[in-house]
Order: sequence, then structure tokens, then C-alpha cells
Amino acid sequence: MIELRDLTKRYGPKTAVDGLSFTVRPGTVTGFLGPNGAGKSTTMRMVLGLDAPTRGDVRIEGKYYTELKEPLHSIGALLEAKGVHGGRSAYNHLLCLAQSNGIPERRVGEVLEMVGLEGVARKRPKGFSLGMGQRLGIAGALLGDPRILMFDEPVNGLDPEGIHWIRTLMQRLAREGRTVFVSSHLMSEMAQTAEHLVVIGQGKLLADTSMAQFIAENSRTHVRVRTPEPERMRDVLTAEGLRPATGADGALEVDGAEAPRIGELAAAHRLVLHELSTQRASLEEAFMRLTAQSVEYHGHAPGDGDMPAPGQPPGPAGGPAPGTGTGPGEATGPAQGPPGGGQPPPAWGQDWRRRGGGR
Repeated sequence: MIELRDLTKRYGPKTAVDGLSFTVRPGTVTGFLGPNGAGKSTTMRMVLGLDAPTRGDVRIEGKYYTELKEPLHSIGALLEAKGVHGGRSAYNHLLCLAQSNGIPERRVGEVLEMVGLEGVARKRPKGFSLGMGQRLGIAGALLGDPRILMFDEPVNGLDPEGIHWIRTLMQRLAREGRTVFVSSHLMSEMAQTAEHLVVIGQGKLLADTSMAQFIAENSRTHVRVRTPEPERMRDVLTAEGLRPATGADGALEVDGAEAPRIGELAAAHRLVLHELSTQRASLEEAFMRLTAQSVEYHGHAPGDGDMPAPGQPPGPAGGPAPGTGTGPGEATGPAQGPPGGGQPPPAWGQDWRRRGGGR
């Protein structure tokens, strides 16, 4: 079990983690979600004593990480797949970890076989792909057969077989009664792996709940109804106190009633149904809705309101482009050419290309 109490971390004026309190319990896979910059990696580093909290504390089975005599027996972690000595072989990298924690050498071969790296055990990891590096990091986490496992983005770089393998592994470890704490940006994968979620945004706790409850509380669930007599169906639903909406394709969308009840109403009024289905949001949709105000870095696709239209000069949405505004030192009206008329200066890069730099 991992327990966080009022955990806070500041870097100068920036608060990376802000008063987090939650418990990661054994017997379940707990997903750790949040936008980029939310404080997930910083939180995990504080669990392992790599960063010192500004305030609050975090304990592993009731102890601080620094109090664990042989920590790999209590908690195994993957935070950075490439955090290995590139000059040592994969086998010797794990052997060093094992010897520092009183783990017998035979365990090195066992975990290498478990993660599928026995064939490259004597090779140096500096030549490994990202996926192979992830597998080596997972082997290190499993080395002490710990009661707690913590993974930061463990599926990065893995192929579909590898993703299925790590998902199955985490679920099996949880069924054995271990504590499994995993962060990921892959919502579809998290939806298949985790049973419980902890969600943070801008360092603050936003949710600590089951997967099913999180989706139910942060999304809209409705029943979709298609019938050749939509107006009659609408009248029947309205008479029951429901307020059906019309979807883009003409189907009715009904909130506040379960599909079996709507089917019974249709049958009672001899209405033919072509579709009767419950529409539930995905984890990604629920996550996006909850964290919309906590995203620190926003990207924009062409056509967004604050992006210039094709052929238009860049500038703030609804405002003047650079060189055409009314700020200090700027000209008003259309963009001005060079003094005395003539041709405007070449676009950025054109002069460099003329001199042969673009070859």
C-alpha cells in the first residue's frame, strides 16, 4: 500500500504537486492519470525518495522509502526506461541491482525470461530499442518479487504483443494481492487495464474513484432510438416525462431512461424499432471533460479560431497581424513596405536559399 498525505512539491514559484492525499491499495490496478505537466512523474519520484516533498509525506507499507533496508523487496518501479548504464550488459545491470538488495543471482535469469529478453541478456542496453528498454526496466522492477509495483508509462515503445503482455502481467500481479500503480496517456489501454483511477490536474487531486464511477460521473450516457415513426416515438416519450433530442442522423437520443423501459414503451404502442442502444462515453471522453480546465499546454489544428487562415499573416485571433497593429512602434493600417517604396524584403529563408544554403 502507498499512502500520500498532503504531499506538496514546489520548485521556486511553481507548485508541481499541491496537497495530494490518496491511498493506492493492494489487489487492484490503480491508474494514475493527468495531462502533461500535471505532476504525475514528480509524485512518483517522491514515492521513491528521489525528490523531497516541500510539505506532507508519502509512505510505503507504513514506512518512508529511506527506511526500507532492501527496498526492491518492497517496491519495484519503472520511471525511466533508459535509466541504465549503457556499458553493462542487460544481465550485469540486473545483477548489480540484485546484489545491492540481497537478491540471489538466479533471480536475474528468471526475470529476463519473464520479460522475453533472455536472448539478449549479454548485450549492452545502449543498443536496445525503446520497447526492449521498457522490458529491461520492467525486469528490474520485478527483480525483488516486490509487494508493490509502480510503472510510469510502461507501454511506451511496446508493440501490440508487448502491450498485451504488460497489461496481462499487471492484472495478474494485482490478483495475487499486490499493489499496482501505473500512469499512462493511452486512455484506451488504461480502460482495459485499471479498475481504479486517481486523476490529477495542475498538481491537485481531481478524482479518486473506480473506473466505472469515473466514466459515469464525467460523461453523458443516453439511449439511442431509431424508428421509421420518429414523431410518434417522440410523443410517446414526451408523455412519459422524457425529453428526447434529435441526433445528427435523425435518431432520437433519450436521457433519464434505461433502454429496456424505452423498448417496453415502444412495444406497448406497437412502434417498430430499428435500433435501441445505450451509448456510453469512453474513458478518454470522460478524462477530457474532467481535465479541460487543467491542461497546461494546448495545441491547435489549422482552422481553430486563434490560428490564421491559409494565406493570412499570423497574428492574435481577431487582432492585427504583426506590423499592422497600433502598439508602440507599429504602423497603423496595411503592412508597410520598405522606405521609398520598392519590393518588400524576401521572406525568411529565401535569401539563404539563394546563396546555396538550401542545397
